[in-house]
Amino acid sequence: MNICLIGYGKMGKAIEEIAVQRGHTIVLKIDQPNLHEFTKENLARADVAIEFTSPHTAYENVKKCIGFGTPIVCGSTGWTEQLEELKKYNAEQHGGFIYSSNFSIGVNIFFEINKRLADLMAPHPDYEVILEEVHHTQKKDAPSGTAITLAEQVLERLKRKKQWVNELSDHPEDLEIISQREDPAPGTHHVKYSSAIDDIEIIHTAHSRKGFASGAVLAAEFLAGKQGFFTMKDVLNL
Repeated sequence: MNICLIGYGKMGKAIEEIAVQRGHTIVLKIDQPNLHEFTKENLARADVAIEFTSPHTAYENVKKCIGFGTPIVCGSTGWTEQLEELKKYNAEQHGGFIYSSNFSIGVNIFFEINKRLADLMAPHPDYEVILEEVHHTQKKDAPSGTAITLAEQVLERLKRKKQWVNELSDHPEDLEIISQREDPAPGTHHVKYSSAIDDIEIIHTAHSRKGFASGAVLAAEFLAGKQGFFTMKDVLNL
């Protein structure tokens, strides 16, 4: 499979390593110095594009790929208020598009555990819930996209919580997300339910970027030749 990488930072390089190991070819790398090469003609050489850039560039990058007819896997976070618009555009263009706040296989299983735990805790208001996430200092958004996904899953199931906030709060309807930035820290996420009697906590800790990179390449393999919008839940058949 021929792959275009959009964004050639640490994640882009990790994806390249995994993709080559799996027998794929990187035919194009788009980053700040060569944005002029981000053209329909160049993208036509790729079977799929994988995009990991920033909250400020992801929307336009994905829209260009869809418009060019190149299936796109996007892992950039911090811009999802525009996701519904791109899903609609993708449907109109009969494109192929996968978005996930986290491509790690382990994290996506963690998402399913989080939903099940929230279902079980919903009838028990004596338990207070809080989310914590730790990432490296170069991470450009806070809270992380993964933490937001976890929080939204909890909010769907715990009706006593109305919104998430990225700070400590005195309002019982707020779901607190505490973000820490320190090095080295590829990513740790905690969901903790506490009562006067006991605590219940689930934790996912990433040891490197390889899990995210492997999942992104797996998503690209899944997307090749398909039309529609998909998530890692489709890729992993969860």
